[in-house]
Amino acid sequence: MVETTPIEQAIIKAMEEIGATKDSSIKTADDIMKRANRPKGLVTNALVSLTQKGVIKRVAREKAAGYYIINKS
Repeated sequence: MVETTPIEQAIIKAMEEIGATKDSSIKTADDIMKRANRPKGLVTNALVSLTQKGVIKRVAREKAAGYYIINKS
């Protein structure tokens, strides 16, 4: 089980609510930020941390990177 901070938990919850749970339904940081109702910098830092912990996956795309959950903690 991965240790997550309260903001990371809020980001995971927001990602679940908007359906970013598989590689066919990736969402941008902006999508996640709007749903989580948190500042973009905070969301971006949490996404980086969650990626490093192996909870979510970042997919580089032409315009904006996308994210989805790969390992619920």
